[in-house]
Amino acid sequence: MKHKKNLWNTVAVLIVAVLVIMAFVRGDLQFWLYVAAFTVWGIWASIKHLLPYLKECHYRRELQKEQKRMEKEQRDYVSPVDDPVCSVLLRHVNYRITSFLKSSYPDATWAWCEDNPENIVINGGKGRIQVFDIDDYNYGEVTFDRNANMTCSLLKVVSLNAEVDEPDTDADKPKPPVPPQNTVDPQVWFEQQGKDVLSKLINDLSGYGHHSLTIRENGDVTIMQGSREITKRYFHSVPEKVYWNRLVNVFERAGVAGEVKDDGIVVTW
Repeated sequence: MKHKKNLWNTVAVLIVAVLVIMAFVRGDLQFWLYVAAFTVWGIWASIKHLLPYLKECHYRRELQKEQKRMEKEQRDYVSPVDDPVCSVLLRHVNYRITSFLKSSYPDATWAWCEDNPENIVINGGKGRIQVFDIDDYNYGEVTFDRNANMTCSLLKVVSLNAEVDEPDTDADKPKPPVPPQNTVDPQVWFEQQGKDVLSKLINDLSGYGHHSLTIRENGDVTIMQGSREITKRYFHSVPEKVYWNRLVNVFERAGVAGEVKDDGIVVTW
């Protein structure tokens, strides 16, 4: 409506110009003034109304093309979202891989070599895993199709270079400072900090075939991958050793078995 109103305003300007020429000019000059008036008005109206209208139409067409392209990409590719559904889906897949490995190698554990295995699970494709406690193999390839079918192949990867110990990048990372340990009730510590962290750890590690972990006095958690210890910081603090027996009792009431060792608390499930 606003565009039409502005257009009629320009027409009104032309009409006024024509009336002025008719009132004050006679003879051949009147014709040329009409030509000049219509020419000037046409150029001015085109610049003021026609060109913006054409640009707007072009912008709308490009916008529609971009929207269609984005919709097509969304149909062709499903991106995992950061919500619990992806975590649950990946956990189910981990259990399927673990079941496959343990059917032939009961002591096997494994870990993803991919940064975002959710992409492979959701969109299909091939991913690499590292396996442990399997004498003949050290890696595997897991393939998914869009129908959720899975195949798993075990590999033996041998380096042609001289064997060197891989640096433990996790051990080189600076660890957060440990706050001063004060007298703390193990039950309170478990409810405020330990319960959620331990529950998530057990759920995740179970998917990779693990059945135990060790909680260190400084808050580190250690698991075994083959003959190698993997240690990461998960707790800001842990009750001092004098409270460990009481902490084990707290674990047992929560349905988790624990055993006090010299170097930490071994949790099994």
